[in-house]
Amino acid sequence: MTERSDIQDISDVLVRYATGIDRRDWTLFRTVFTDDCELDYGDIGTWSGVDAVTEFMVAAHEMAGHTMHRITNQVVSVECDTATSRAYVDALIMAQDNSSGVNAAGFYDDEFVRTDNGWRLARRRFTTVLVRTVGGP
Repeated sequence: MTERSDIQDISDVLVRYATGIDRRDWTLFRTVFTDDCELDYGDIGTWSGVDAVTEFMVAAHEMAGHTMHRITNQVVSVECDTATSRAYVDALIMAQDNSSGVNAAGFYDDEFVRTDNGWRLARRRFTTVLVRTVGGP
């Protein structure tokens, strides 16, 4: 493996995260994380373990309409079998009727580990930059 290959693999993990949520593909979503992951989304909540974060995301998106999670400006640093990254996120979560919703933007500070199944997210801190409503009357 090369550092470039590792960086691409970690980028793929971030895309799987967004795709898993937006497609409501919770099996794919689970492949992003280590079993014992730790996530801190500030005021939104904290979760320990892949089961807890998946349960939250399923419930949070169950009644949503269209969603679009865009992850950009990824900066990844690899050190042997661990890596860190910062990436921007711009998420649009629409209500079930798709006429209104919420736009949230911020950044993820992540820690990854190399596993037998590839790179997995072990720790995440989400920092909120902007939350606003969109659409509606």
